[in-house]
Amino acid sequence: MRRLLLLRHARTESDAPTGNDWDRRLTAHGNADAADIGQWLAGKPALLPDLALVSTAVRARATWDIIQQTIAAAAPHVRAVHLQDLYGAEPAQLLAIIRATAAEDPRRLMLVGHNPGFHEVALALIGGGDAAGRKALDDNMPTSGLAVIDFAVDDWDAVTFRSGQLAQFVSPKLLKDA
Repeated sequence: MRRLLLLRHARTESDAPTGNDWDRRLTAHGNADAADIGQWLAGKPALLPDLALVSTAVRARATWDIIQQTIAAAAPHVRAVHLQDLYGAEPAQLLAIIRATAAEDPRRLMLVGHNPGFHEVALALIGGGDAAGRKALDDNMPTSGLAVIDFAVDDWDAVTFRSGQLAQFVSPKLLKDA
């Protein structure tokens, strides 16, 4: 089995001081939301990633930094790779990035990036699983939204669209409402 964690970056300022979308920073609310997701993950050892692929955009790197800090005690050796290709990636590109991890073969892979690609690829990968989570995910993958998708395969090369089972979908709002 392989487990994929798709994490959309946390809430950001609407415009970066530079005017460049790439440079948008997290808001105070975004920092708190990322910490909440990190704390939730830290309490779920079966969800902690072996490898994290992180967009090089400022907001994605900042989200990962907060997550990494909050899970550090439970998962001190998570390797992170920053990939420019995650920024603006469409579902087919994201699937290719996921499959490319086959050489390293992490059991649990986390991607930290952006909509609309993350929302679209999550929906494209899911063939079944948690119905309530799917309903929550159908409309939107909010900032700091995390989709956990399981694949009954031995290698990331075998992952295809509709082959995953949604194990869980969480967001800061869903955590607060629970």
